[in-house]
Amino acid sequence: MTDDRSVLLVLFDGVQSLDVTGPLEVFQGAGAYRVRTAAPGGRPVRSSAGLGLLPDLDLARAAPPDTLLVPGGTGTRAPDPELVARIAALAAGARRVVSVCTGAFLLAEAGLLAGRRAVTHWAYCGTLARRFPEVVVDPEPIFVRDGPVATSAGVTAGIDLALALVEEDLGREAALQVARGLVVYLRRPGGQAQFSTQLAAQFAEREPLREVQRFVAEHPAADLSVAALAERAALSPRQFARLFRAEVGVPPGRYVDRVRLETARRLLEDGAPGIEQVARAAGYGTPEGLRRAFVRTLGVSPLEYRRRSRAEGRPDRRV
Repeated sequence: MTDDRSVLLVLFDGVQSLDVTGPLEVFQGAGAYRVRTAAPGGRPVRSSAGLGLLPDLDLARAAPPDTLLVPGGTGTRAPDPELVARIAALAAGARRVVSVCTGAFLLAEAGLLAGRRAVTHWAYCGTLARRFPEVVVDPEPIFVRDGPVATSAGVTAGIDLALALVEEDLGREAALQVARGLVVYLRRPGGQAQFSTQLAAQFAEREPLREVQRFVAEHPAADLSVAALAERAALSPRQFARLFRAEVGVPPGRYVDRVRLETARRLLEDGAPGIEQVARAAGYGTPEGLRRAFVRTLGVSPLEYRRRSRAEGRPDRRV
């Protein structure tokens, strides 16, 4: 039997402190939750940044909460089996289970993500998918809800997810009040990408290739064919394609596709006036080209994406 609107945050050595304090501030700020922290043996823990954290109680003595929240951090890399077992036991009695960042690895270890969609910090999505093939890893969103289990991307995405849970429990106005206090968006949409193309891709070592990356980001509507970019880098098309993939990690064509899609998404989220203008500015040429790219990559049309962004993701101007 869970304690209504109780939130239990699991602590352990090597925990990411922001994964703990961000959601904690959200739930405490809402004023309707009993928030407690628990660690193995009830002992103080040291975060990955060296911050000491004093738990409220021994994890072994904690009762199943309404919301069980498992943060990430370096301590998730080789977790104590007893910690994993206790998380599984508490999850069995909780109404919902939430992870922040690499806390998803602890949920996966506990068997809580099998057959479910999940996300973690973008840098670790590939590792999560390889280690736990039974988990359907989606590397794009900032958070994912799958039944009673919710996972979020890196660090601050835990605040987004916590705000979404407060809105679900207490309504939009309550969540808005918390967001105002923290000076953050009420809620970025869960489907919003958790990182930019420039952040996800590594920068090339050679200056001519870095210049190409800058040019692509600044001129998505230009001729960005391999031949044109190779000429800009003073390389043959074959040599350019080989070096770009080796140093950036993706073929140039795929890199261009990602930049153009990101540009279009940003324009739609920012309220660009028309689909035709977005298509031209992002380098798709026609609305049909833009539509095909969105449906192929995101599973929704540009119009639907804009509608969702306006309904869910745009910040309340009063925040």
